[in-house]
Amino acid sequence: MTHTTSNPKIHEGRNLKRFREMLAIKQDALAFELGEDWNQQKVSLLEQREKIDSDILEQVAAILKIPAEAIRNFDENQAITVISSTFNNNSAVVNNNPVFHPIDKIIQLHEEKIALYERMLREKDEMMERLEKLLTR
Repeated sequence: MTHTTSNPKIHEGRNLKRFREMLAIKQDALAFELGEDWNQQKVSLLEQREKIDSDILEQVAAILKIPAEAIRNFDENQAITVISSTFNNNSAVVNNNPVFHPIDKIIQLHEEKIALYERMLREKDEMMERLEKLLTR
C-alpha cells in the first residue's frame, strides 16, 4: 500500500531519519519497537527509500510520537528558509523599539508599591483598633 506525495523533492526516508535523530532514537531501538521482523539494517534501508509504504510510515510515526504527515511533508529547504529568515532579521528576535518607556514602567511599579504599603498600613491600624476594643471589654 503505497502513496504519492505532491512534492517530488521530499525524501520520506531521509525525513524519517532526521526526525529519528532529533528524538535521539537509534535504529536498533526503532527496529525493536517495529517488531521481530525488523533489525537495524532493515531500518537503515527504510531510511534510504524515497517513498515509504503508508502502513509502515504510520507505524513508525506512532512510535516516534509525531504525525505521519510531518514525515511525508517535511521539506528541508522550506525549513531552512523559515529559520534563516527568522534569525537573520534581528527585529524579529529583539524588539529594539518597545511601545512603552522603561522609566514610565518603573515609575508605575513604584507607585503601585507605595499604594500597597499604604493599604497595608491602613489595615494594620484597623486591626490595632479592633484589638484594643477587644482588650477594653
